Amino acid sequence: MTRFEIVNPDELGRPSGFSHGLLAPPGGRLLFVAGQSAPDAGDFVDQFAAALDRALAVVRTAGGRPEHVVRLTVYVTDMAAYRESRARLGDVWRAAMGRHYPAMALVEVGSLVDEGAVVEIEATAVLPDGST
Repeated sequence: MTRFEIVNPDELGRPSGFSHGLLAPPGGRLLFVAGQSAPDAGDFVDQFAAALDRALAVVRTAGGRPEHVVRLTVYVTDMAAYRESRARLGDVWRAAMGRHYPAMALVEVGSLVDEGAVVEIEATAVLPDGST
């Protein structure tokens, strides 16, 4: 398993549900995952779960696991829907990612490319050297 050094400077405060930074070990390979959405998946939480699953499918196909994800950017069209869904999103997160919290950004946007999409997730992973 790849071990990342979690970088959470005291002066930034304790993060909740993310890490301020993760430092990859030497020899890792970078994987950049394009934004994934799932507009036909259902409501906000269902779309989040499906988009995360799609992003993780790319990571797994490259030989990685969820704990190799070092950064996620989540784009949402409705910040209020995100905030209202946090409890259910926590369950989705733990099912997919366990207690692994990469560096993250959450951005509200006016719309997404896929019609009907309310969530899009892009990822960066560092795969251990030798992964295929």
